[in-house]
Amino acid sequence: MLTNTLSELFTRDLNRLKKEIELYTNEEDLWKITGEIKNSGGNLCLHLIGNLKTFIGKVLADSGYVRDRTFEFAGKNVPRTELYKGIEEAIEVVNQGLSKVSLKDLDKSFPIKIWPHETDMSFTLIHLHCHLNYHLGQINYHRRLIN
Repeated sequence: MLTNTLSELFTRDLNRLKKEIELYTNEEDLWKITGEIKNSGGNLCLHLIGNLKTFIGKVLADSGYVRDRTFEFAGKNVPRTELYKGIEEAIEVVNQGLSKVSLKDLDKSFPIKIWPHETDMSFTLIHLHCHLNYHLGQINYHRRLIN
């Protein structure tokens, strides 16, 4: 079923996110920006954690998570250990949320409206995975430019 596949892919790619954070030579490099780069690797990591803990954790797993999107992009110098903890929490709530989605649910509307128009569950979940990978690529590129 699609949710099992997505669970495997989210887990794999969130672990890749953890690996990217580990590969920064200096922890302070996570927060550097330069030139046209407006988002640091650390801020993109916070954003990914917040996004998934909101749209899958809060909405599907009923986690009660309260998002601080402003901090995702403005916060600085969050210890690497806290980023790892947030990634692990995201893996947990993503898997919890996806486990609650049935085959019938995939064709239903996502429980909340994210964009100006409603989208179905399968579209939204696939979009969230693509969003993770888009920013994962940005973090990889940021790390290689900064290190």
